[in-house]
Amino acid sequence: MSEMRFFTPEEANRELAVLRPLVERLVEERRALASLMEELEQERAVVAGNGGSLEPGRLPGLQDAASGAAAGLTKLMEEIDGLGVQVKDLDRGLMDFPARHPETGEPVLLCWELGEAAVAYWHGLEEGFAGRKPLPF
Repeated sequence: MSEMRFFTPEEANRELAVLRPLVERLVEERRALASLMEELEQERAVVAGNGGSLEPGRLPGLQDAASGAAAGLTKLMEEIDGLGVQVKDLDRGLMDFPARHPETGEPVLLCWELGEAAVAYWHGLEEGFAGRKPLPF
């Protein structure tokens, strides 16, 4: 892992051009994986019963699909991490950009969620989403 990158609000907003499509795919693939996992659980319940209605080959196919989806999610998260952005919530597409408060120099996080037009919030390292405050600082 490389040295932590710190963003200004302007830099974070410019990065959205690259980040937004990645996060859209991340959320989409997370939903697909959740659906596959639900199907897998249903098939496992059939197996745990008597397995009488089990379709041959379905369970291994679902397991392979889930493994592929999980690998795809990992790759997207690594790509986002490579931009210097922190993935906070896969289901919501919540991302944090490390930054420094302009008055104190303390580390803070610029916060963006998929669906928002711009990076318009920030919070302290320990505050999380509930502690979001509007930019400018």
